[in-house]
Amino acid sequence: MTAQEAYNHLDPKKWVNTNVKERLSLLKQIQKNLQTYAKSLGEADAKMKNELIGKEVVSIADGIAGSVIPMANTLMGIKNLYEALAKGKMPEPLSVKETSDELYEIQVFPIYKMDKLVAGKQKGYLHVEGSPRQSNPLDKPSGIIAISGAGNYSSSLEMAMALFLENKAVVHKPHQLNEATDLVWEKIFAPLIDLKAVAFCDADQGRELSQLKGLYAIYFTGSTGVAHAIQDAASAPVVSECGGNNPCIIVPGEWTDNDIKRQAIQLASAGKLNGGAACGRPQTIVTSKKWKQRDQFLSALRKAIAEETFAVSEHYPGVHETKKAFLENQPTAEILRPKSSKQVKSDFILIPNVSEDDFAVTNEAFCQVFSEIPLDTTTDTDEFLTKATEFCNTKLLGTLGCMILVDNDTLKHKETRIMQAIRELNYGGISVNDIPPNIWLNGYLTWGGCNEKKSDFVSGVGNFGNPFSYENVKKSVIINDFYSTSFELTHKKRVEHLLENLSYFTIDQSWAHFAKLAGQMTIDNFKSKDF
Repeated sequence: MTAQEAYNHLDPKKWVNTNVKERLSLLKQIQKNLQTYAKSLGEADAKMKNELIGKEVVSIADGIAGSVIPMANTLMGIKNLYEALAKGKMPEPLSVKETSDELYEIQVFPIYKMDKLVAGKQKGYLHVEGSPRQSNPLDKPSGIIAISGAGNYSSSLEMAMALFLENKAVVHKPHQLNEATDLVWEKIFAPLIDLKAVAFCDADQGRELSQLKGLYAIYFTGSTGVAHAIQDAASAPVVSECGGNNPCIIVPGEWTDNDIKRQAIQLASAGKLNGGAACGRPQTIVTSKKWKQRDQFLSALRKAIAEETFAVSEHYPGVHETKKAFLENQPTAEILRPKSSKQVKSDFILIPNVSEDDFAVTNEAFCQVFSEIPLDTTTDTDEFLTKATEFCNTKLLGTLGCMILVDNDTLKHKETRIMQAIRELNYGGISVNDIPPNIWLNGYLTWGGCNEKKSDFVSGVGNFGNPFSYENVKKSVIINDFYSTSFELTHKKRVEHLLENLSYFTIDQSWAHFAKLAGQMTIDNFKSKDF
């Protein structure tokens, strides 16, 4: 279908006149369809990646998780919103606190019972500028939003956001890599296609989609250059998310050997996520040159990459050229080859001791590359965070995601200063003792760049998400316990079981699915290394 044909199919006024009860029924049907077709999504996603890699190395479980979990979390957050609307009210946050003049911190996660089961000590916040105000999505005018899907993941959750949070009908165009999964999404969203609230067009309709007349907005996820080109050609505003060079700030502290090993494994796992093709993954590790455990941590990170986490193949187009550029421009680059693995395209590049104006600072990798910059500062928390914040805000490319690692003792005694840094860091998603992609995966937070202008943005303009419907959201923040583990690639089968069981639990937060998730995790924890 052409973009114009898809546009002509829609009836946005009919969607606006669909009441809350009908929408809740549609949401439940879509969730049911998602469960029915979850394996089909996983098969299509894994097949696409394996064909690009040239070997059968991506599992169906990986494909299910990458496609299902983001959409399922989004739908659950929207469902909770509409259940509140059905009672004549907006969803209520856990807390609202004014942190500075005209800036408010609002805790929105975890609120609901089943979310609390899986959240552990993880907490999610929205930072809102101005007096907090919620907008009822049902009061928003009719219109049509065009969505150009991402290439690295096939879960176009922006469709659900445009429909249920913006009250708009949707034209969706897949990235050419995800044409097969888009055919499955058409089956999942069939009730909304029948209602003329959703239409799908072909992957080659990018230019035509951006030039459609009468659009309310265009949602785009992809490269900065393409986003600028779409913005220049489009007759409608563009909301974009385009990645960047994301920092992992390590606040100096007294870490045990186990702390160093655990955090190195978590960071290595985050760097391998989806073969490095994840928009929020950390890329530049920010340390203090005076941190006495810096060398120990870097050694632990090398070991975590090469020996303690399993190899992940890179599939995204252009990876070879990207890695070549980093190797040519950074003389301290090391190639780490995961041991005990014959997996292709899984080499990892670590570049320690870079300088503030290096190639590794001003460019995005979007593959398995880490760099490390030791700032010339003491280990005093205030001095280090002042320098780290300045570096990240003025030198690193983009404003998408920021990771902070800080031990519990330092966080407790320096909480005021760390919270100040969170407010001052110019990033749309900040995770403390957690990974930024978990902000994207959270059904109650927002995802996008921070304070960027249409004329020269890198990470994009605007943000996606926000089922609590707060206006003027500046950024989203996750804060977790230092001893919590968000994701570890330390056992292949355990990860596959976790991803598949978590996917089905996220779709349907039932006790049966939770029991299967928790039970399998308990069993897998007793299994020995399998790579």
